[in-house]
Amino acid sequence: MRTFLAVAAAAALSAQNYDVLLKNGHVIDAKNNINAIRDVAVKDGKIAAVAALIDASQVKKVVDVKGLHVMPGLIDLHVHVFYGDGPSYSDGQLSVIPDSHTFRSGVTTVVDAGTSGWRNFDVFKRRIIDRNNTRVLVLLNIVGAGMGGAVEQNMSDMDPAPVANLIKKHPDIIVGVKTAHFAGPEWIAVDNAIKAGELANVPIMVDFGAFRLERPHEELITKKLRPGDMYTHTYLAWVPMLDDAGKVRPYLFEGKKRGVKFDAGHGGGSFVFRHAAPAIKQGFLPDSISTDLHTSSMVGGMKDMTNVMSKFLNMGMTLEQVVRASTWHPAQQIKRLDLGHLSVGAPADIAVLRVENGAFGFVDVYGAKMNGKQRLTAELTMKDGRFYWDLNGLLRESWDKLGKYNAIGDPAWDGTVSAGVRSRR
Repeated sequence: MRTFLAVAAAAALSAQNYDVLLKNGHVIDAKNNINAIRDVAVKDGKIAAVAALIDASQVKKVVDVKGLHVMPGLIDLHVHVFYGDGPSYSDGQLSVIPDSHTFRSGVTTVVDAGTSGWRNFDVFKRRIIDRNNTRVLVLLNIVGAGMGGAVEQNMSDMDPAPVANLIKKHPDIIVGVKTAHFAGPEWIAVDNAIKAGELANVPIMVDFGAFRLERPHEELITKKLRPGDMYTHTYLAWVPMLDDAGKVRPYLFEGKKRGVKFDAGHGGGSFVFRHAAPAIKQGFLPDSISTDLHTSSMVGGMKDMTNVMSKFLNMGMTLEQVVRASTWHPAQQIKRLDLGHLSVGAPADIAVLRVENGAFGFVDVYGAKMNGKQRLTAELTMKDGRFYWDLNGLLRESWDKLGKYNAIGDPAWDGTVSAGVRSRR
């Protein structure tokens, strides 16, 4: 009976006319507990099949990814992409344009962490979210004016009601609430963010800002944050993480037991090896790995998503743990269970990464270096069934095997598969 079912299943797989087939790759899919060599088929922008062997005879585009790792498109849980002509982050030039930075590092979904508030979200949506191929989701700032400078200290602009109302209006885009950089002694920013989260039934993310005796970090982690809420900048130098003996303080493990989620949020000033390396060794791992992408972090120690993932890989996390924290975990944290996995029917968001072996150096936000033996690089990135990144031409034919180019383009290139890349020539 088992033999018959196996033959029937194989016949069904071989009979399909798929758009794309990624063959021979090492698939890591945390949701489905896959960590093995598998073929992945895509049809009509969705995952169509994942199996040990899929017949390639009727597939439009077959890509051999032997020796590479195939995983869900990466989810960067903390970025700033509300780019504009202002001097700061919200509608400003400290943010970046998503498509210019995502696909080249395997990222298909980003979560803008509080750059916009309820007063300027519509501008963000119209100018950035609706115009980029990257899937841009949003944590709405508790401050109506959004993120950047003095506006974040305006306690009169921290009204939970309009924040919650806007989230209810755009539940497909706005996935939570963010508070950041508040420097006062009051708990008002955190408390009002939580109120907005309760009204809209979404999690919050906290960038604690100034660390003050009046509002201890330990109280935030063990009392204020609800299960499912996120603390970002976990390995920030100001976090009281290690005791005098170099041990991770118990309140942080207590927070994990309560269900608080710890996000890496590397950024330009929020990650130090002197915290992260001993914490990882002692089992205090990030629930989600993120970049805190902006114009200064991307040219500093952070660089990009694969570089941040590589740091955690070299500090002792397994590749499976690193992938889980960059795909399925963040999807769960923002309650977008349609993302972060390769289940049949899911959006065909796929990252194909190479694990390079050699001598590499990694730098934290203060310039301290860590040597490593492995580095992740993105070879291919697909979103919704279209390739947007091809580092080494895996999708292409050798130039000496092609005829002359015509007015339309490369005759060997399948436009239905490659529209994302082709539109950027």
